[in-house]
Amino acid sequence: MTPRKPVLSATHEGAPAVDVPVVGAGHEITKGEKVLEVDGLGVDFFVDGEWVPAAIDLTYQVKAGEVVSIVGESGSGKTQSSMAMIGLLPRNGRHRGSAKLRGRELVGLSQGALSQVRGSQVGVIFQEPMTALNPVYTVGFQIVEVLRQHMGLQPDEARERAVELLRLVEIPNPEKRFDSYPHQLSGGMRQRAMIAQALACDPALLFADEPTTALDVTVQAEVLDLIRDLKNRINAGIVLITHDMGVVADMADRILVMKDGRIVEKGTARGIFERPTNPYTKKLLGAVPHLGSTLKKKNAHRVPREAALALDAKDLVIEYPKNGSTPAFRAVHGIDLNIREGEIVSLVGESGSGKTTVGRCAVGLLPVHEGSLHVVGRDMAAINRRDLATLRKDFSIVFQDPGSSLNPRWPIGISVAEPLKLAGMSSSERTRRVGELLDQVEIPQSYRTRYPHELSGGQRQRIGIARALALEPKLLIADEPTSALDVSVQARVLEIFVAIQREHGFGCLFISHDLAVVEQLSDRIAVMKQGRIVEQGDTAQIVGDPQHEYTQRLIAAVPVPDPAEQKRRRDKSSV
Repeated sequence: MTPRKPVLSATHEGAPAVDVPVVGAGHEITKGEKVLEVDGLGVDFFVDGEWVPAAIDLTYQVKAGEVVSIVGESGSGKTQSSMAMIGLLPRNGRHRGSAKLRGRELVGLSQGALSQVRGSQVGVIFQEPMTALNPVYTVGFQIVEVLRQHMGLQPDEARERAVELLRLVEIPNPEKRFDSYPHQLSGGMRQRAMIAQALACDPALLFADEPTTALDVTVQAEVLDLIRDLKNRINAGIVLITHDMGVVADMADRILVMKDGRIVEKGTARGIFERPTNPYTKKLLGAVPHLGSTLKKKNAHRVPREAALALDAKDLVIEYPKNGSTPAFRAVHGIDLNIREGEIVSLVGESGSGKTTVGRCAVGLLPVHEGSLHVVGRDMAAINRRDLATLRKDFSIVFQDPGSSLNPRWPIGISVAEPLKLAGMSSSERTRRVGELLDQVEIPQSYRTRYPHELSGGQRQRIGIARALALEPKLLIADEPTSALDVSVQARVLEIFVAIQREHGFGCLFISHDLAVVEQLSDRIAVMKQGRIVEQGDTAQIVGDPQHEYTQRLIAAVPVPDPAEQKRRRDKSSV
């Protein structure tokens, strides 16, 4: 069936609404054609009675079959400048300048007109699919809705096309998953479903906003292949917004570097990586962790073998108990793992491998089903509730998302002091200790009256670390603590984390899917697959000479921040 050509009603400042014919879904795109032309684009937000600039005088182009990557720290204007073009600014935002999609102006279009552009001509892959997908509709219904609205397909045709799209993004059993709700899919499958929705009408332009941030390296590689296929198959222009410089090296043809709302440097990917000229670009690239770059330094820190064990698991089996009609599920199958005080051991593997389950069991949130687990000398299989409450001062946890783990109604000083209050510390002692903790994580003490939403992501994560260290634990569980942070912020948070860990000497179980970060931090690494530890050893051995096929595959999937090396690896894998 031939797709209909939508006609949009465009409204410009000071001009009546006019009908603007728009190139509809499915129209051929010529490689090298200018898909997006941005000229003097500015974005402002009305805050505390004044307009605050978020993007200033942006000018760039995106051609068909080209990936332009916009990089920079949080707050640099990357996302808001892109969302402004398609009418997705919040109510307190405004934009000006020009943004032309295949020669037609987007700035000034009414929301009704832009709603026709979104989906049919411009696709968007958002950072967090769980919030971008509607939780009350199945993923199939949401794809069908796009197809019916923009391509005029009948219900049966739309369903057939939606299943085909789910198959295209390699979702297993797409006919069944068509009727699944977002919460019934894993993070990787939700991301693929959102990509299927974004690609449904073969858009001429795709905005991919941090499309792989929370994904495992193997799933990330598959998602990047899907985006690359869109570029090659229909010559779509792609704007890739990310802080992962490995992904940029793998995907980008050209790079725009943004700082404080302005483009401070632009050029080819190879030119930016090999010959950056702006000091900010050099700083950004200098903060990127390179897998394999610290192997020669890994022998510098050795934990004495006589150091006390902070965690000792032998033949540990963990099950999620039966819940109604849902049978019991064995998540961890007989693993052996130990961590000495003063040692950082990383647990890596794909989603669903059991990493977080081990961490939850270590802090008493899940029971030991079989085998043994001792935490700071206490048997977690036999511990009662009262003794567990007493033991909890000896272990703590840092969560992946500090924004959701900190109480939004409490100033950060109260959040940090809460464990101290529960431990019976006096008010004056709490005040002194909170001050010490804020100094350790390099947060000004004047910030103790601020609320979590008033801090940046990196600052919130430092507060999460300060709170976890309040009672000087002997074991710390760090569950993906830096995955959502910009590279420069991540680098500083990791430096602070390691310095504090070396000073206090607690044992740490570091759970992550970012192998470059794991290599920087860890004394030892354990690799999990489907609830089993398939390989463990010193960091240098695991990263430099992996023995298990699964570990080799994980390491091979890590993108490196070097465009030439990434191209060589892709060419090799395609042979």
